[in-house]
Amino acid sequence: MDVWEAIRKKRAVRQFRPEPLPEEAVRRILDAGRRAQSAKNSQPWDFIAVRERATLEALAQTGPWMGHVAGAALCVVIVTPSPEGNDRYPWNMFDAGQSAAYMQLAAQEIGVGSCPGTIYEVETVRTLLGIPADKSARIVLSFGIPQAGQVHPPAVPKGGRRPLEEVVHWEKW
Repeated sequence: MDVWEAIRKKRAVRQFRPEPLPEEAVRRILDAGRRAQSAKNSQPWDFIAVRERATLEALAQTGPWMGHVAGAALCVVIVTPSPEGNDRYPWNMFDAGQSAAYMQLAAQEIGVGSCPGTIYEVETVRTLLGIPADKSARIVLSFGIPQAGQVHPPAVPKGGRRPLEEVVHWEKW
């Protein structure tokens, strides 16, 4: 699969089959995130790879739209430096987003579905996963083999995408 095909076909998958992912797939996904570009090669991320069902179910309770995590084979929690007193926080989050995109595209290529999620209960997750006080976790990615019907969702999802001509402003607004 080429990159454009992966981008064009990528959809959020929220329902996964119950089997675990092969170890090679897990390592490939995590390595893709590790290889993402970052400002000045700062690599401001750490990943917590979660596969234990009880922990996945607990993580699913930390945000109102995180139910997909409970059924995932793998959840990657992206940990960045804490925002408190950190003037690099916006760039750290941009870089973390790039690592998330790399992981999702690597998963797409090997037939693994994924979906991002937002942690709302930051302190609950800090305690659950033992995240140090100088770190923050707000982003998760769930991964798994898509359930039947989740592999190729309709070409135009609910609401569709805005046309390129509506999104791009040439030279000025």
